[in-house]
Amino acid sequence: MKFLLYAFVGVHLLSLNSGKAIYRNDMSQRTFQEIKEEIAHYGDVAKAIINLAVYGEAQNRSYERLALLVDTVGPRLSGSKSLKKAIQIMYQNLKHDGLENVHLEPVKIPHWERGEESAVMLEPRMHKMAILGLGSSIGTPPEGITAEVLVVTSFDELQRRAPEARGKIVIYNQPYTNYSQTVQYRVQGAVEAAKVGALASLIRSVASFSIYSPHTGVQEYQDGVPKIPTACVTVEDAEMISRMVSRGSRIVIQLKMGAKNYPDVDSFNTVAEIIGSKYPEQVVLVSGHLDSWDVGQGAMDDGGGAFISWEALSLIKDLGLRPKRTLRLVLWTAEEQGGIGAFQYYQLHKANTSKYSLVMESDSGTFLPSGLQFTGSEKARAIMKEVMNLLQPINITQVFSDGEGTDINFWIQAGVPGASLLDDLYKYFSFHHSRGDTITVMDPKQMNVAAALWAVVSYVVADLEEMLPRS
Repeated sequence: MKFLLYAFVGVHLLSLNSGKAIYRNDMSQRTFQEIKEEIAHYGDVAKAIINLAVYGEAQNRSYERLALLVDTVGPRLSGSKSLKKAIQIMYQNLKHDGLENVHLEPVKIPHWERGEESAVMLEPRMHKMAILGLGSSIGTPPEGITAEVLVVTSFDELQRRAPEARGKIVIYNQPYTNYSQTVQYRVQGAVEAAKVGALASLIRSVASFSIYSPHTGVQEYQDGVPKIPTACVTVEDAEMISRMVSRGSRIVIQLKMGAKNYPDVDSFNTVAEIIGSKYPEQVVLVSGHLDSWDVGQGAMDDGGGAFISWEALSLIKDLGLRPKRTLRLVLWTAEEQGGIGAFQYYQLHKANTSKYSLVMESDSGTFLPSGLQFTGSEKARAIMKEVMNLLQPINITQVFSDGEGTDINFWIQAGVPGASLLDDLYKYFSFHHSRGDTITVMDPKQMNVAAALWAVVSYVVADLEEMLPRS
């Protein structure tokens, strides 16, 4: 996300918390109390947005829109025909909704297909395993790879047992602590196994809960390190094989993967706006990503985030509101491959960093939010706390730290304030990147609340007289 900047040059900021003035080019001065009072005047607007989203004619609209898309198109893998179709549908949807400046911004994105895949434990007994190849993995030879396994629980253990790994399939049975810590095994597991001579790697799915469900995701190869096939296995199989090995059993697995990487293809970030009435060149950006993995429906990750972002603009438009700054909706492409579409958007627009007041991304579920995560200066945080107080009618007012998102982190690293929803992460990572990510996981009433929060925050920040202060 981009940090918020005042529209005038020579911005001088003094402490908001102390009640001292903010100076803008020596032309105006406002105390924090005055800003607080300005925000409080949005109480009726916030109630109108909440009533329309949660109780009024727009209730369940984001859910119904999402269900129609995912039932029609299905999962939307980077480079796939289904993603291309989804982008075309959303372009038409946004135009039909009466939003402004609806357009597509071209980008190049990866094209990978998993093909047919299987894993079978041959010794000490036959057992067909559920697997999902990891994104960008190479395939196996047609006959597959048949080898004994080495089970490790960490990269440190792999290094200690490096001589045992050569010519084997490494299985990582790392414990799940949290996503950010545990996902390193999915991302780096193949490279670390290849460094010690392994033929392939199988990763225990990075999931908070499992019903024999493999969870896919991106992995990364490294220049100068041999590329080996890699896939995720279920928590249950990883633990079972680990127990069997601890009892002295020799485990042999046959792995077959038809995965292939193809040249990059053309795609688009999808953009729509409500153009600002007073400072149209300044932007508050709301976003989610339209692509998904190729299993399930991509309803939760990140259909929900994309559709509450669209819903935020719809709610504001339906109420006849037009903020001072431009509200820009971006539906990112190829987020799952590492924010590929968003990086190209950043490269295209980074010269206008100073014009971005706030960038928001919802990509951790649209269940009942606990509050808003925010990254920015203490002065901006104090303002955001006042904005969130407008959500008292739905009892969601907390501001947490660490606003983030794969697609907005480029802006946050450049100093722009960023915001994201804080949600039920245990539930989210139970279904994340699995066949279970379907519209059945979603709750229309919870999406209504998430959309209301998203709309209130984005509108008020876009309509304040001054941009959010940066460090």
